[in-house]
Amino acid sequence: MKIGIVINSNDPETVWNAFRFGNFVLNAGDEVKVFLLGKGVECESLDTEKFKVTEQMRSFLEKGGEIFACRTSLKLRDSEGSELCPISSMKDMYNIVAWSDKLLTF
Repeated sequence: MKIGIVINSNDPETVWNAFRFGNFVLNAGDEVKVFLLGKGVECESLDTEKFKVTEQMRSFLEKGGEIFACRTSLKLRDSEGSELCPISSMKDMYNIVAWSDKLLTF
């Protein structure tokens, strides 16, 4: 199965759970792509003692998941993107939606 996940939150627990689910799906042998939109592009700054967001993100990438981050949302936050938040576009989000068998939003 192909799972698309759109994350539009900067709540540490929500983003952590989204990537935990993505890791679970990858472990089950399915494919996952994540698009970070709006507040979701702030994910690298969300680590707390309880919610290690970047740890989940790195694990997700190591298992073959893909992450895309909205260019406009990054620019609005004066960010240039990174390995965990690579600059992408609405076309990439469209492609994820079209590619997905199921789409989840967080």
